[in-house]
Amino acid sequence: HAKATKLFLNDWKGVTVIGLGGSGDAEKEARVYEDQLKGLDNDILPVDSEDGLPLFDLSLIGVGDDGHIGSLYPGREEVTSGSYGPWVLPVDIKDPPSITLSLPVMKGRKTVVAACGVSDKYPRGKSDAMRRAIAADDETLTTFPAVGLRDCATWVLDEMAASKLGDAYLLEPAIKVPTDDDKKFFVLNH
Repeated sequence: HAKATKLFLNDWKGVTVIGLGGSGDAEKEARVYEDQLKGLDNDILPVDSEDGLPLFDLSLIGVGDDGHIGSLYPGREEVTSGSYGPWVLPVDIKDPPSITLSLPVMKGRKTVVAACGVSDKYPRGKSDAMRRAIAADDETLTTFPAVGLRDCATWVLDEMAASKLGDAYLLEPAIKVPTDDDKKFFVLNH
């Protein structure tokens, strides 16, 4: 959040930013972060009356080449945390540890956008990861957590990231984004 704060959040009026304390104690950070979310007025962060989960206006979620979303990684128990568990989970697989929203909280939204494109690190745009996340029949939530977004996400992919999806997915019209190179992006709805 430090980059976002510096780049634009400081200039936005009426924005509530909840940041981490930086303690290095993932359990404590998750608990404090969740308490801050739950402490927001309902007009700032509404809560669904049926499942008790927060309803964000928008969740913008990136997908890792291994299928992780947030810090929900393949083969880890955090990815299967249910709707009635914590909103924020500690993840202790790196140093320093991190926290992540649970999958039900990531999906508790008005709009979920999963985005992926080309970068210096991924010149092919994570095309295989996008195929696995969107179209592969043999992936599960525990083998590739991004499949958990299939039923709710609008996927925004550049042409390279979409290149392994196949015609069934790419028949939807691409949109052109005004850039120097006239890139095409594909928008795939759940």
